Amino acid sequence: MNIQSNLPKTTAKSQKRVGRGYGSGVGGHTTGRGSKGDKVRGTTKITFDGTKIKKGWIKRTPFLRGKHRTLKLSTIPVFNLTRIDAMFKVGATVDPKALNCQYAKILSGGSLTKALNFKGLLYSESAKKAILAAGGKID
Repeated sequence: MNIQSNLPKTTAKSQKRVGRGYGSGVGGHTTGRGSKGDKVRGTTKITFDGTKIKKGWIKRTPFLRGKHRTLKLSTIPVFNLTRIDAMFKVGATVDPKALNCQYAKILSGGSLTKALNFKGLLYSESAKKAILAAGGKID
């Protein structure tokens, strides 16, 4: 007996692919699927019904005309007060153009220490209170 014959194998054996002909070593004719029948063959089409009247797949599809949006509504960009406090200097005007977006919503995350002017934005109630408490203006 040789010492090297007891060593563990370092690489795993590659799995044999079935159904690739008689010379592949694994299966030629049925390749482990049994002899005949639906389970031996490939997959069926989605539209396959198994009956003479082929209306089942039509009945299973829902009426979707006009039930969905053609364009997805993009989410509104959100800015917290601490982020705006870091972005702008005292007395600056905060508007969608300054925030590089078409519209945005201001939330009261953190605190505002500067008096800023806000125009054309959406605000939460607590953000409005914090802006006015810091001496800012909302137009």
